[in-house]
Amino acid sequence: MESPVFEEFDPAADCDCPGCAHWRRVLPHSAAGRFPGHPAARRTAAVVAALTTAAIIAPAVPAVAAPHARHPADPGVPAGDGPGTPQGKKAPLHGPGGQAAPPASPARAPLISRADIIERARSWVAQRVPYSVRSYWSDGYRQDCSGYVSMAWKLPGNEWTGSLGKYAERITKDELQPGDMLLFHNASDPHNGSHVVLFGGWTNSARTHYVAYEQTRPHTRRATTPYAYWSNSARYVPYRYLGVTDGTAGGGSGPATDAVPARTPFPGVAYFGPGAHNRYVAELGRMLVRRGAGSFFAAPPGPRWTDAHRRATRAFQEAQGWRGAAADGLPGPLTWELLVTGTGRNIPNGASASTLPGLPSGHSPSLPAGHSSGLPAGHSPGLPAGHSSGLPAGHSPGLPAGSPGGASGPSSHGVPGYPGRAPFRPGAVNDHVTRLGRQLVKKGFGRYYTTGPGPRWSEADRRNVEAFQRAQGWRGGAADGCPGPETWRRLFS
Repeated sequence: MESPVFEEFDPAADCDCPGCAHWRRVLPHSAAGRFPGHPAARRTAAVVAALTTAAIIAPAVPAVAAPHARHPADPGVPAGDGPGTPQGKKAPLHGPGGQAAPPASPARAPLISRADIIERARSWVAQRVPYSVRSYWSDGYRQDCSGYVSMAWKLPGNEWTGSLGKYAERITKDELQPGDMLLFHNASDPHNGSHVVLFGGWTNSARTHYVAYEQTRPHTRRATTPYAYWSNSARYVPYRYLGVTDGTAGGGSGPATDAVPARTPFPGVAYFGPGAHNRYVAELGRMLVRRGAGSFFAAPPGPRWTDAHRRATRAFQEAQGWRGAAADGLPGPLTWELLVTGTGRNIPNGASASTLPGLPSGHSPSLPAGHSSGLPAGHSPGLPAGHSSGLPAGHSPGLPAGSPGGASGPSSHGVPGYPGRAPFRPGAVNDHVTRLGRQLVKKGFGRYYTTGPGPRWSEADRRNVEAFQRAQGWRGGAADGCPGPETWRRLFS
């Protein structure tokens, strides 16, 4: 009887199993086989070793060398130390059956508005388009990072990180607006780290985090991201598409402006909602009135958040064509951008609460598990762990910047003002922790308490908060056990 011959196969370059994902992060890419391979391959190798030993001990069985099958070099380009995102090369659009269309005229920048760029980016997020460097989606664009930006900008073909720059002009961090891109093209070694994402708007006034739209494994995603990216941050460069029809694009076919009026940057999602009382709420109300929302306010809008603010914001969002969770009445970066720039559609004349029905008081639509896939760049409840408030640690979103982090903002609609994240840090001792714990028990989420709840923040508090967040349908960083303003609002509603 002949000894069985086993072959060890390297995993595919885009294998998503935990083992392969881990080794791609911790080991450099190498053609010499330093990558230890898929766990199944290692198990196969162990079987080969055991049988080889048995063959040496067994009488005169001829040894057969096990061939080592290698996949051809992946034509993609690895991108970043975070999610692996190789990319394909420049290519035309592809039609049904993956057939390439005739090449388009080069360097033409079709006109498109910022709102349309974000709307196109959102469409892939909503469809959860799977990542691939070889496949093309039904709209003809390649399903990798550079193909995604090509699609959002409505370019005539599929570009790559080495050619996207010819459709854009370099700008500064302070000039970034939704629809711009952050590009890292490693010209000296394109096979090491090149990647590109779309900028969706700032999530805090300090401009340390922003909403990023990107095509990465396993599918298109929208996530709050540290500026400029998770890795190789210093090497990402902001660019503006030359064909954008609003903003300050210059040198392309889109109109340019000589001067841009001063605009208040988006302060963060935590500055709005029940309990909020700050100057940004007042500014939001004034902008909404100018866009046709005057009928929602019985008196001039002030700094305290009211249901009129929510209904007016929702009316403006629905006027943009957004529905469901994308029109929840809470302003985000894109909503704010449209308001401060005077772009987008106004609220139709005669719109009222009866024609634009609001949500029940205290209610907010649930999000898909782990992703806010249906939302525009204005809503980011699924944030990375530690950033669920949208503000630097210690800031109180219900109060003007600089107010004490531990002081509660005023109540609104029966919901006590959110005190900020500072009272819920490890080792914190205060009355807010006690109030939170009692409300968790009242809502049926006190299973991890063995005593109390009391004023000292503990692991039991965190686990109970996490259980409550998961009950809302949130996953990942949105269910990190740290109460943010939306968790607080739902808990006390």
